[in-house]
Amino acid sequence: MRFIEAAHIVDSIANALQFVSHHHPPDFVQALKRAYQAETQAPAANALLQLLVNSRLAARARRPVCQDTGLAHVYFRMGMDVRVRAEGQARTPSLQALANQAAARAYTCPANPLRASMIRDPLGRRTNTRDNTPAIVHVELVEGDRLDITVAAKGGGGDAKAGYAMLNPSDSVADWVVAQLPGMGAGWCPPAVLGVGVGGTPEQAMHAAKQALFQPIDIDALQARGAADAQQRLRLELYERINALGIGAQGLGGDTTVLDVKVAALPSHAALLPVAIVPGCAATRHVSFEQGEDGPVTFAPADAALWDGIPDAMPLAGTRVDLDALTPDQVAQWRAGQQLLLSGRLLTARDAAHKRLADLLRQGAPLPVALHGRALYYVGPVDAVGDEAVGPAGPTTATRMDKFMPDLLAQTGLLVTIGKAERGRQAIDAIRQARAAYLSAVGGAAYLVARSIRAARVVAFADLGMEAIYEFDVRDMPVTVAVDAHGRCAHRRIDINPV
Repeated sequence: MRFIEAAHIVDSIANALQFVSHHHPPDFVQALKRAYQAETQAPAANALLQLLVNSRLAARARRPVCQDTGLAHVYFRMGMDVRVRAEGQARTPSLQALANQAAARAYTCPANPLRASMIRDPLGRRTNTRDNTPAIVHVELVEGDRLDITVAAKGGGGDAKAGYAMLNPSDSVADWVVAQLPGMGAGWCPPAVLGVGVGGTPEQAMHAAKQALFQPIDIDALQARGAADAQQRLRLELYERINALGIGAQGLGGDTTVLDVKVAALPSHAALLPVAIVPGCAATRHVSFEQGEDGPVTFAPADAALWDGIPDAMPLAGTRVDLDALTPDQVAQWRAGQQLLLSGRLLTARDAAHKRLADLLRQGAPLPVALHGRALYYVGPVDAVGDEAVGPAGPTTATRMDKFMPDLLAQTGLLVTIGKAERGRQAIDAIRQARAAYLSAVGGAAYLVARSIRAARVVAFADLGMEAIYEFDVRDMPVTVAVDAHGRCAHRRIDINPV
């Protein structure tokens, strides 16, 4: 029998959540570097370099790589001969309770506060729990006396693009998976790993697909030695076919859409073929460790050589734009795919703020901020620390705001919106009719974006917390014209479905 102190488990998980907030796994950084070095398309290469610069800077500063610091996922693989004890307590807390304690501590750490995204009462008031609890906990009981733990911070972008189907046993798994990619859009912030679960029951397939994301990236080695079984053959086929689609980094068109494909196959009913896909994202964050008896586990930063060849800042390439002197004629000259550097005053708003703005417009009431001639950034930043103007402040998925676009553009004179990934047909049509533009920032490069923000203040809806409307003062914020005033789109290889 092996006894492990409950407090040590809490400390280890909290340490892991803090560590993964600012450190990508080394194999992920190496895969990004290979993708960047091989990329032939300029917009995708620029996006990959932003991700790499962001990774280096976030690790050095110990600040989150992404503003969506994820939900806390904790996977316990617990030997039957392990016992958890809580010294000085009448009862031993459950593993769920220990994970919750760790998440609360990690997400409210004063030195590196993380954005709380977990809500309760999803069908009602949708109240934020403020400390990102409860954690998402999975427990597997196995033989032996080891306690192995995997901790992951999984953002909403990748999970939003998860998919599931019940195929017939004679159907092609590869054909179904490849067919999903154009419709997934770029909200999952490619490139990343794609997890595929095949077999089992519906919930097992989905669970296996997510767990597959935490395996080491080794597609290059598999390509070199060749496939030895059906799972490996499927991995290679999917990797080649998905990257051949040309979706590329951030959906801007490029050579690498997936860095690896992981396949988990489970026994299943003879009449069924469940298939699930769960993508990772450019903010890949996970770590696995064994919890021993001698105290909490701590995590050492990777050797700085991991980022050799990656600069400390992005080259200032692109057309400079003064947001304080923005005109419709200037916006009309931009072209899809063009690189811009934004400076000046930039407003922010995302889901909750858009809902309030739309309600005020319907009521004929004045808005709390004037939007005429302005640019609006879809972001919910992390709290600032030290001398930061704002914490990591990367873009959120633009399509969630699509339904608000016709009224906002027509009634307020708003000129520019900024987010990540593609827009749906409703928004594109509204942008074209208003002769406005939509700009795409790199999802997963939140710390890099925050370095371009020189000042920040809340100007409306302060009660919404990170979803309040801010006014940022930005300097040389890098973006790509994703939809121009003529309705032309940079995300050409993504299905733009009607909204």
